[in-house]
Amino acid sequence: MKFIVRIKEDIATVFREDPAARSIVEILLCYPGLHAIWGHRITHWLWTRDFKTEARLVSHLIRFFTGIEIHPGANIGKRFFIDHGMGVVIGETTEIGEDVLIYQGVVLGGVSQQKTKRHPTIGNRVVIGAGAILLGPIKINKGARIGAGSVVIKDVPDDATVVGVPGRINFPVVHKKISGVNLDHNNLPDPIIQVLHRLEQRIEELEKGVQ
Repeated sequence: MKFIVRIKEDIATVFREDPAARSIVEILLCYPGLHAIWGHRITHWLWTRDFKTEARLVSHLIRFFTGIEIHPGANIGKRFFIDHGMGVVIGETTEIGEDVLIYQGVVLGGVSQQKTKRHPTIGNRVVIGAGAILLGPIKINKGARIGAGSVVIKDVPDDATVVGVPGRINFPVVHKKISGVNLDHNNLPDPIIQVLHRLEQRIEELEKGVQ
């Protein structure tokens, strides 16, 4: 019964987060991100019961069919949604909270060869834009938004935005929220550009005062 409830919740999440979703049949057949998440639940179940090789084998097959690689050891919360998904990589010690949305090409990777916590921890209601790379045992706290193509190697506070390489942290004044998730990850403010604009405006004011 719990399994059926989770399946219904997953389908409802797709309808809520993707305006392209038109029917349950379409979602069941044509959403590799959803297939990867369902496959991960199987592999994670095997992994936690010490069927490590079997879990890795099934995970490998899921990657072949979906283009999404999720290590069986990763811990993933409810209503996690991978939009498009090709090229997504989620490492072994990754922890992902609830209502998290990520796009294609995202890498949640490790930077250590030690058998310890070496992958990111993602809080609730986080959005990670296409092509973003998050490395190491960093914490991306609740409500944060990671801009497309950003490289993040440091902790990110609650409700912050990150853009650039390396990622620069900023706190936007206004969030657009849909179903608890902050969207518009393609329109995030760049703190460096904002400072430069303020300096430019200040120089113009000083020049007018001199004239």
